[in-house]
Amino acid sequence: MSLSIYRKYRPKVFDDLLGQPTIVQILKNAGRLNKIGHAYLLSGPRGTGKTTVARLIAKTANCETRRQNQKFQALGEPCNECRVCLEINEGRALDIIEIDAASNRGIDEIRNLKDATRVAPTSYLYKVFIIDEAHMLTKEAFNALLKTLEEPPSHVILILATTEIDKIPSTISSRSQRFNFKKAAIPQIIEKLKKICEIEGLKIEEDAIGLIAAAAEGSFRDAESLLDQLVNFGAPTNGEKISLPDIEQMIGKTGSAKIAGFAEKLLKNDIEGALKTLNEIQEGGYNLAQFCKDLIHHLRRTLVLKIDPTMENAFQNELAKTDLESLKKQTIIFNEEKHIQLLKNLINAYGQMRYSPFPIIPLEVAVVESLKS
Repeated sequence: MSLSIYRKYRPKVFDDLLGQPTIVQILKNAGRLNKIGHAYLLSGPRGTGKTTVARLIAKTANCETRRQNQKFQALGEPCNECRVCLEINEGRALDIIEIDAASNRGIDEIRNLKDATRVAPTSYLYKVFIIDEAHMLTKEAFNALLKTLEEPPSHVILILATTEIDKIPSTISSRSQRFNFKKAAIPQIIEKLKKICEIEGLKIEEDAIGLIAAAAEGSFRDAESLLDQLVNFGAPTNGEKISLPDIEQMIGKTGSAKIAGFAEKLLKNDIEGALKTLNEIQEGGYNLAQFCKDLIHHLRRTLVLKIDPTMENAFQNELAKTDLESLKKQTIIFNEEKHIQLLKNLINAYGQMRYSPFPIIPLEVAVVESLKS
């Protein structure tokens, strides 16, 4: 069985981890100084590198080359060549125990973990326990974990990962080194996807890569999973590049150019053109609720950029360069008095569309009401 793309291109050293420079710097320094902690709490959105960092900590702590070579230790990275690193990369390390708290959330499972911490590692320096989706643990399980987390045996490292930090008790977070992961910037995702496409020999248009990056919503893993789906979709037999319409068809999401084009019709009060475009999108089988959501984000950014042009710097992380240029052009025709109401109408329509058997109707009504007024 072939490896999926997100597993195949998972970062193997801290420097490969994109979008988290502060976390990388702290953990590399910990490796250099040989001050790896006994407990970590990694929180942030899905697909931003939490489990990857947990495994990198495990590799760095146990890397044989790093322990034996002081010059290499100064890099603060695992070598990926020694026996330990290879076993961890291949997922066959007996002393690296990964636990899914979503299905092992009770006090009995945590008691078993506590018993396991008392047993020395089989062949590594440290036994590392990685508890994924830690927020799913029960209150009793968290209480059972407290003492172990505060004073684990010297050969144990505990790493908790979660997407919902607010559900982690303060008694747990206060006993751990806490790292907050942020969503990946669109340009970073695009850059990584381009490199993967080059290595894999995938011919794909730049706009299509941009749509995949936008659909991932800040998650490298989601973007790479969509790219994996694209591999199965297959490139055209005549050798042409996979196009934006191909991606739109595959994921049921319209590209940024269509969103911008529709927004321009609204801003120019072209009601006939707007309704015609909506009909084409519905006939094409696209997700209208997702289209409305993307349109709301587009108009919101246009409004913000109209009021405060310096926000362009912030939007560079959220948009591809061509999309940002399109947005800047539309600020010229954005009428605050009229189009803020349009934005409100679209937000109301989106709330209705999510539960309506006829999602196009609330959107059409919002367009007509806004442009006819």
